[in-house]
Amino acid sequence: MVHIPGGRFRMGGNDPDAFPADGEGPVREVQVGEFYIDAKAVTNAQFATFVKRTGYVTDAERFGWSYVFHQLVEPTARVLDGHVPGAPWWRAVEGADWRRPGGPGSDAGRLANHPVVHVSWNDATAYAAWAGKRLPTEAEWEKAARGGLVGARFPWGDELAPGGRHRCNTWQGRFPQHNTREDGYLATAPVDAYAPNGFGLYNTSGNVWEWCADWFSAEWHVQESPATRVDPRGPATGVTRVMRGGSYLCHDSYCNRYRVAARTQSTPDSSTGHVGFRCAASAPIGGRAT
Repeated sequence: MVHIPGGRFRMGGNDPDAFPADGEGPVREVQVGEFYIDAKAVTNAQFATFVKRTGYVTDAERFGWSYVFHQLVEPTARVLDGHVPGAPWWRAVEGADWRRPGGPGSDAGRLANHPVVHVSWNDATAYAAWAGKRLPTEAEWEKAARGGLVGARFPWGDELAPGGRHRCNTWQGRFPQHNTREDGYLATAPVDAYAPNGFGLYNTSGNVWEWCADWFSAEWHVQESPATRVDPRGPATGVTRVMRGGSYLCHDSYCNRYRVAARTQSTPDSSTGHVGFRCAASAPIGGRAT
């Protein structure tokens, strides 16, 4: 884990490309106490250790299926009826889960240092508790993801690919038919791919969406109160949880949420092939950052 100093930072964005319903703005000054956060997203290998030691069963395993991007479905996998409104590239695949990210026939064991996917908010919370940690609040996540920069669109600055060099794993080409893989990947990348940000965090833009602790609201943070400005933890109740960072499927033609201020949401029991998480802690684990 890496230490993030306490203090104020400017949270949110007023990007003209933002989706109004996401509630990214307004930009506001938020104070967050010091905390620790994983430098990298939780990997398949780490999650496998958790499951081996606890016998934990994920939501996707209990349901018997999960959503897989159409180009990543195993040829022999069974695709169930139904689709995601407005996102026909998702397939409900029988037997898809964290162990078999493309459905039966795929093997996450071959991707030990890639982020675990097909994990719900419930699953991520269970892992974090087992590890003696927790999920980061949305404010903590954004402060850490910014890497000390003020108002930048990305963790490294305002240009997506400075000098033509890719700094994150997103979609290139024509979505969702053709990915040129200019950044090197069709699906997930290793959790330590690309250079870290100024705080030492890897892949806070692209690769996989990351669960945060907060319930999602597009309006709650507009209130001027200590609850929304000092160590904010989101509304007390809700239907969906916050996800941050974008994924390997983000493309500016339909979803430019790989920007550091961008946010989205999903229900706590939902799982897909492009959502993972990293953990946080209010104090060092075992007396030191690990």
